[in-house]
Amino acid sequence: MPRTNFQELLDAGAHFGHLKRKWNPNMEPYIFMEKNGIHIIDLQKTIVKIDEAAKAIRQIAKSGRKVLFVATKKQAKDIVAELVGSVNMPYVTERWPGGMLTNFPTIRKAVKKMISIDKLASDSSWDNLSKREKLQITRQRAKLEKMLGSISDLTRLPAALFVVDVLKEKIAVREAQKLGIPVFAMVDTNSEPDGIDFVIPANDDASQSIKLIVGKMIEAMSEGLQERKLEKDKDDGDSAKSSKSEDVDEDSEEEEENEDIDEEDFDE
Repeated sequence: MPRTNFQELLDAGAHFGHLKRKWNPNMEPYIFMEKNGIHIIDLQKTIVKIDEAAKAIRQIAKSGRKVLFVATKKQAKDIVAELVGSVNMPYVTERWPGGMLTNFPTIRKAVKKMISIDKLASDSSWDNLSKREKLQITRQRAKLEKMLGSISDLTRLPAALFVVDVLKEKIAVREAQKLGIPVFAMVDTNSEPDGIDFVIPANDDASQSIKLIVGKMIEAMSEGLQERKLEKDKDDGDSAKSSKSEDVDEDSEEEEENEDIDEEDFDE
């Protein structure tokens, strides 16, 4: 059963593309028609692409790996932060820090700096600092939190990127492509679909369209995480049963040895 239907996408305005004069010819396979100078996206193809992306993203979550969501445009940032935060996945909704993927160790150093500031603030030496020094450190911490707070748990490169508007996030897309990291993306009629591993043709400007499609991805991730938890619980249960069975076998062996000793003593 499809994760979404034609009517849901229609109600969210996912079918509205850009003006014909602004289109990218490579998006032609995903365009249904032109109306009043505006391209209309083929929502039947959008449904298929959402299902393909959701299936892949669920498997990534099930494997325990991370997907980094990137959405810095005004109408997307709050929606993405709320939805992605619900499954504890990393996201970037402020300016993309150049080299975040291609120079990942430097980004990790900045995150560690933020953590070290937190430790300093809770240490007794914090009281020995002047008011000016405290203010400078606090401002530095706030700046780091704004830029990197949402990726503080990202200890290694993500397994994939999910991007809202590949045109706006072209630097992030380029870095992912350079490193061979799969890219999932909402791609509008004015954007370049080539090089995107999982293209979801849809309106990437309407907040309802963004909320619906990102929401479907989060649902898929939740399913993957739940499957992972169930498998882990099953494995833990099997391990406990196996351990208990081994203990019973050991007890049985000890009892048999004791019985042999008793019989030998009786014969003597």
